[in-house]
Amino acid sequence: MATGPTESDDQPEEPESSGTQPENSGEQPESPGLDQELEELLAQASVDLDSLPLDEQVSLLKSRLEQAQQEAANNLDTAQRAQAEMVNFRRRTDEDRINNSKYANSRLISNTLPVLEELELAVTHAESNSGGVSDSLLEGIKLIQRKLTGVLESEGVASIEAVGLMFNPLEHEALGTEETSEVEPGYITQIIRPGFRLHDRVISPAQVMVARAPQPEQKD
Repeated sequence: MATGPTESDDQPEEPESSGTQPENSGEQPESPGLDQELEELLAQASVDLDSLPLDEQVSLLKSRLEQAQQEAANNLDTAQRAQAEMVNFRRRTDEDRINNSKYANSRLISNTLPVLEELELAVTHAESNSGGVSDSLLEGIKLIQRKLTGVLESEGVASIEAVGLMFNPLEHEALGTEETSEVEPGYITQIIRPGFRLHDRVISPAQVMVARAPQPEQKD
């Protein structure tokens, strides 16, 4: 017995999906690189230059050459100035480092000098009063004095010369004047308190007396 067509036979078949998506056509084209832009500018400049008469080309090239030479000179001057500043900076840094090292103990040395002066006064007093101090004690004081003097000298301390020299306000401190015909006026006659310098820097000026010319005798 014949049967009629079924519902599934009347429906058209759907095309099978290929499973692939269409490519995205919205991608941006790559922008030209810096080299390409530079080549285009050079090409344009070449075309503009070629379009000029020969004498104008020469004039334009000379102008560009002078401008380039001026820029090169300016750059060289700037570089030389920067190099000179760097050299000066290094020199100042080295000088500061050396000075800081040389005078690092200046405060301690300044505080130690009065102790040395007291020892010298003690020795002078003991030698002038031989009966009051034993010889062993005096030798002990002298030994301490010599050791302390050696330590200070090893650190760059030196005494300031004064007697017989012209008064120098940078190294000497005048406590007074005295009339004398044996020493020229302005010269130092005696030291009241010794002075010291640390390397080339005065840390304690010498206190001195300065000679002055005698006053002429007044006649009655």
